[in-house]
Amino acid sequence: MTPIYLDCNATTPLEPEVRDILLRFLTEEFGNEGSRTHEYGVRAKQAVQKARDQVAVVVAAKRDEVIFTSGATESNNLAILGLRAAGREQGRRHVIITAIEHKAVLEPCAALEQEGFEVTRLPVTAGGFVDPAAIRAALRPDTLLVSIMQVNNETGVRQPIEAIAEILKDHAAYFHTDAAQGFGKDIETLRNPRIDLISISGHKIYAPKGIGALVMRRRGYDRPPLRPLVYGGGQERGLRPGTLPVALIVALGAAAEIAVRDHVKRRQACQKIRERALQALAPLDPKLTGDQSQVMDHVLNLAFPGLDSEALMVALKDFIAISNGSACTSSSYTPSHVLKAMGMDDDEANACVRISWRHLTPAVDWDAVANRIRTLR
Repeated sequence: MTPIYLDCNATTPLEPEVRDILLRFLTEEFGNEGSRTHEYGVRAKQAVQKARDQVAVVVAAKRDEVIFTSGATESNNLAILGLRAAGREQGRRHVIITAIEHKAVLEPCAALEQEGFEVTRLPVTAGGFVDPAAIRAALRPDTLLVSIMQVNNETGVRQPIEAIAEILKDHAAYFHTDAAQGFGKDIETLRNPRIDLISISGHKIYAPKGIGALVMRRRGYDRPPLRPLVYGGGQERGLRPGTLPVALIVALGAAAEIAVRDHVKRRQACQKIRERALQALAPLDPKLTGDQSQVMDHVLNLAFPGLDSEALMVALKDFIAISNGSACTSSSYTPSHVLKAMGMDDDEANACVRISWRHLTPAVDWDAVANRIRTLR
């Protein structure tokens, strides 16, 4: 029996339409976007520009504000470390983040600290989101950057991005959001023009792994003053040099376009799965993680009294494939820093599992799942 995949916050399978266009550009339209002397290169360049438009539309940006990267981790590093030279030159060395950010934000910020920057790590509520008032209180004249994720990868809790954007309206700090979990799903939030930098990953929206983007919005005519982390070639406005992976880029563009086209239908399908799961699991008295009014429709983070996550995952492995935290830190057996930041002790954090699905997830026998959990008590 093959378990049903319920770990879509870690990665998603390819959307069928995306797979078809990916294969075509891998096998037929294989030209180098930088080749200007023949039709193969011209068609590749046109395809990349179309993909840039498709990504830009999702967040109401412009084509030339989209820089392709290998994924949100690289985009986060470019957004954060790319500002350090400007911070030194302007005498602005203060950065604000939350305690629940992904390691791809926490670790670049730790690197900035080693170079003399000051990083304020704000706590979150028991509901799993940062209080916008805490952002306001932490702001200083020398604040260079505020980096707050759009949606937490472990809990599915949305952060108050629009409220933070309003607080930053009259402040010079750059506003960055790691949108790996919300891009193409929570659409309107990212269209706020006060968000300067947006990191995305293709493999969270049914595109391949290894492709993502950083959206760099202008303020008037001024781009965020990023400096490259890698040099050589001059591609992507000199910020991310190297031969562009045309097939991956085109696939990301297609996935972005489909996300806008189908987001209402997808959300409705995910809501139905959520309702069915909660209905079947409710008699087991699960403890749901985070403020459920702020959780994305395709995510459940929960615990069952008296059961730890490892035992639960082993018991359910024939039915469903789930996780107990971020895939990026799955080699670490320490309690989740996200759940600890929400006020849980080690035992409570170690009891939580994350279940995340998609609009095309096959029907799950939730009653069978619930019955298996009952046998563990």
